[in-house]
Amino acid sequence: MRRTPLRLLGRLSAAAVAALVTAGLLTSSPEPPGPVSAVPVAASESTATVFYYTKTRNWSAYKLHYAPDGGSWTTVPGVAMEAACTDWVKQTVSLGSATGLAATFNNGSGVWDNNAGKNYALGTGSITVKDGVVAHSDPCSDTGAEPGEAHTASVYYSTATVGWTTTNLHYQPAGGTWTTVPGVGMEAACTGWVRKSVDLGTATSMQATFNNGNGVWDNNNGTDYTVPDGLSTVKAGKVTADATDPCATAAPDTEAPTAPTKVSASADGVSVVVTWDPSTDDRGVTKYQVTRTGGTKGTVVTDVGSTVFSDTGLEAKTAYGYTVKAVDAAGNVSAASAAATATTGEKPTAPASGKPLGTDPRKDPIYFVLTARFNDGDSSNNRGGNQHEKSGNAANDDPMFRGDFKGLVEKLDYIKGLGMSAVWITPVVLNRSDYDYHGYHGYDFYEVDSRLESAGASYQDLIDAAHAKGMKIYQDVVYNHSSRWGAKGLFTPTVYGVRDTQWSWYYDERNEGFEYDGLTVETKSGKSYYNGDLWSTAEPSGNTCVNWGTPTQYTSPEGYRIYNCQWPNPTSGMFPKAYYHNCWIGNWEGEDSRSCWLHDDLADFNTESAPVQNYLIGAYNKYIDMGVDGFRVDTAVHIPRTTWNRRFLPAIQERVTQQFGAEAAKNFFVFGEVAAFVNDKWNRGSVNHSAQFYTWKERKEYSADDEKAALEMYDYEQQQGTGSQPTSTNAFLNGNSYHAPDHSKFSGMNVIDMRMHMNFGDANNAYSNGKDSDDSYNDATYNVVYVDSHDYGPNKSSERYAGGTDAWAENMSLMWTFRGIPTLYYGSEIEFQAGKKIDCGPTCPLATTGRAYFGDQVAGSVTAPDFGTVSSATGAVADTLAKPLVKHVQRLNQIRRAVPALQMGQYSTEGITGSMAYKRRYTDAASGTDSFALVTVTGSATYTGIPNGTYKDAVTGDTTVVTGGTLSVAAPGKGNLRVYVLDLGGRNAAPGKIGTAGAYLK
Repeated sequence: MRRTPLRLLGRLSAAAVAALVTAGLLTSSPEPPGPVSAVPVAASESTATVFYYTKTRNWSAYKLHYAPDGGSWTTVPGVAMEAACTDWVKQTVSLGSATGLAATFNNGSGVWDNNAGKNYALGTGSITVKDGVVAHSDPCSDTGAEPGEAHTASVYYSTATVGWTTTNLHYQPAGGTWTTVPGVGMEAACTGWVRKSVDLGTATSMQATFNNGNGVWDNNNGTDYTVPDGLSTVKAGKVTADATDPCATAAPDTEAPTAPTKVSASADGVSVVVTWDPSTDDRGVTKYQVTRTGGTKGTVVTDVGSTVFSDTGLEAKTAYGYTVKAVDAAGNVSAASAAATATTGEKPTAPASGKPLGTDPRKDPIYFVLTARFNDGDSSNNRGGNQHEKSGNAANDDPMFRGDFKGLVEKLDYIKGLGMSAVWITPVVLNRSDYDYHGYHGYDFYEVDSRLESAGASYQDLIDAAHAKGMKIYQDVVYNHSSRWGAKGLFTPTVYGVRDTQWSWYYDERNEGFEYDGLTVETKSGKSYYNGDLWSTAEPSGNTCVNWGTPTQYTSPEGYRIYNCQWPNPTSGMFPKAYYHNCWIGNWEGEDSRSCWLHDDLADFNTESAPVQNYLIGAYNKYIDMGVDGFRVDTAVHIPRTTWNRRFLPAIQERVTQQFGAEAAKNFFVFGEVAAFVNDKWNRGSVNHSAQFYTWKERKEYSADDEKAALEMYDYEQQQGTGSQPTSTNAFLNGNSYHAPDHSKFSGMNVIDMRMHMNFGDANNAYSNGKDSDDSYNDATYNVVYVDSHDYGPNKSSERYAGGTDAWAENMSLMWTFRGIPTLYYGSEIEFQAGKKIDCGPTCPLATTGRAYFGDQVAGSVTAPDFGTVSSATGAVADTLAKPLVKHVQRLNQIRRAVPALQMGQYSTEGITGSMAYKRRYTDAASGTDSFALVTVTGSATYTGIPNGTYKDAVTGDTTVVTGGTLSVAAPGKGNLRVYVLDLGGRNAAPGKIGTAGAYLK
């Protein structure tokens, strides 16, 4: 991955920003803070004294917004809480006959803690809420428990039989209350075991159940487990009290098969008033006017009618659990919608409607688009950002966020007309950095960026629309890093900022209570809101940054003075080690490339940390549930393989299996970017930094601690060297025969073929280099193959491929018939922006780069009844479809779809002469498929030792009968090819000539 100078100021030294700033945490921690104290202390059957932990909030005021069970909510923002003791505030609530209450907390100025959208379920007596965990105790009691009364339960749970990657303990101390579902995360103990210690207070036992965070439970067949104090084990439905520590004799390098609890993100609990208005827009969609009377999620609306949502938008909002009251202009509940009224926090999130297509990914050629640069379907969500003028985009009326899902939906027929059946889109999560249109600066991983969505064209709508056309959606995902401003729900730093004569252009008006969504325009400046809730001139409470806000000796490129603590920086201590790495990469083929920052606007996650793992797993589960068909994994090489193999890849498989079944999980396509810009088989001899390395499982066990395991694996594999790495025959024929591939050692991640990409300056060179590496992949038939991308052209060129139309045709002919999955970067079918610099960040206009807006080339209408076939087209898109390379790729797709051997077949060059010549075969007994093909690209070829029979060329229709096991083919010419298919009769009959002759295929 290459990230261009997306930041205006350039990289600062470590001295520019000095220390940790913890003020500004916006949401509750996703990590359980430790053992939960649960001492039942009776206050009254009709009262609850709620204690709230303040240390990680640092709010100036604390409000309790609550509703007794069966009762009404207090008026927003609720009642003021009073000081109780150090780090705690409290409020005593009269419950009447109720046995508990639902509660949320806020600072009285729009910042909320509502248990990630679920609200807190509290009982009676003295109750504490600390960092998202509910317990029963009085934290301000002077005496506490009497000597001998405190009890602790240390429970070990066996995961060997359940195979979970995440385990939660949901429990209830005797006489106490249950934890909030799904409970607290258990930590890795040793191979096959996880553990958790629970402070029982005066209780001597607890009721317990276990779950994987994804709805799969072990509750002792409905009777729950009774776990006493002391050390206990739970294995295969049996509790053993006073047990021996099952990990006491475990080897120090054992591998933990589980990760601590996952988290989920949901909308904040707020009150929303929806004023029903029978007026309709020009599409005849009933409008709803939305007013928010509290909370921070999404757009804050202060007056009725300030924001309008369509029916689709309303449904999306109610699905988050907002209170919705449809009323008429007089304030009366509308009869038309009164039945739809819901209570805050009680309505569950509506299930996603999507479902992956679930077919073999090798059948689907991929079209790769930068969504924000492809086609603009809704100009109202266009945004230029704070670099709009400086970049030169303003002068071109070309905002960086221009294309959107609506525009992509409108042009799915164009992509289908090319013959492409999978669309790889750039990341969809809410981004937040200076120049973030590409999507790789994720800020809220649980939210889709609103600059991409429109009424009737949400991300779910795009997925569903693609599936309706038989097309897949591959979502680009980032596990390695967040935006420079951190990740909402995990950690967001507060930085020094000042709106002086130099910096007022850069810093939005200060607005701590505002909720960034990428779309909302800040009213004072009239610009898209960017950082107004992230900076502070005054030193925030709890700040530890040395010399807060004092000038340094450094200046920006414009000559503006840089201040201490002004800019996120890994070596300043601003980012806590529990969530982020604290170093810069020094050696791109060294261990630090997997544990340090790539760039100053890519804050590097500590992916070996359980809270980070849970945050990311929970986020991407959301998109799996929506029905995406696969993930393209950005910067995969910058995360240790052990972490992929232990945590992220199993979590993906587990979620897809749970939601859609084992077959869908098998075909959920994960392909990683393992950037190795070299021309040799192994990346400068480093196995840990080579693409094929990531397609394999681990070969031995390592420490249960993920950070230690990463170092152990790195050292072990480096010592083993390139000559001792596993090999595979999965991509190769056995003579002329196809054999069942062995995927038992497959990691779950396929990869982009970086070696072919690097060598595509010449097709012959790409072919030779590609096949030279194929024995070191688990299965190279799944390799994603492209010539250029949004980052680089061949040979690490900074320009889009400019080898000429003939060379492009030759490259395509090779990609569409050789092993692997052909992939086309948007516009390459017309040599769009050939030779232009792919990306220069905000230092030049996007219109002059390889990421230029493409919508002008596809303006008009197009209808594609089948892949590679267009029935009608008007306007500019008709001219685009008439280009010679478009015709070429259409016919290549028609041929590839008709010959299974070209899609999923193994290959061999045995007995073949010719520069780019090979034979391919795919056999599947279950479907009765047997497909055998002989291919030559550009040059002549002779095939010996092949099966006798009748062969038909899919390009010319030529028929040749082979009787002596030999077939010779004359050179078809540059970019042209021959595909002789063995006619096996019946369903395996050779198709003969496919499509119409063109400039190259003739």
